[in-house]
Amino acid sequence: MRLIGIGIDVVEVDRIADAIERHGEGFLGRIFTDRERAYCSSQKRPALHFAARFAAKEAIAKAFGTGIGKDLGWLDMEIIRRPSGEPAVELNGTGKAYADSAGIDAIKISLTHAREYAAANAVALGG
Repeated sequence: MRLIGIGIDVVEVDRIADAIERHGEGFLGRIFTDRERAYCSSQKRPALHFAARFAAKEAIAKAFGTGIGKDLGWLDMEIIRRPSGEPAVELNGTGKAYADSAGIDAIKISLTHAREYAAANAVALGG
């Protein structure tokens, strides 16, 4: 596989917590899929997990070189947790179409968080 792009992002957890408090479902529904919302909401500190997924989506957009916009929307990316605990990405919609056209076959991500910050990196790989 060849490296197509890499991305990294760091988010202040309080920034995401404030957005959730101010905008509630409007914010959550625009950024996160139903499965992401269910998973994060079930955790002891939901904002920490939402922040990590927000950072992952930003990192993926940077790895794609597109940013968030017409080729890759927030809901085109879903950050899931495999049974092993490993985070993974599922693409759909315009994000999947863009990845296919750009020759992106796989995306590897890593998430981390602490009390105040969440971070993620992403690597886009092609055949």
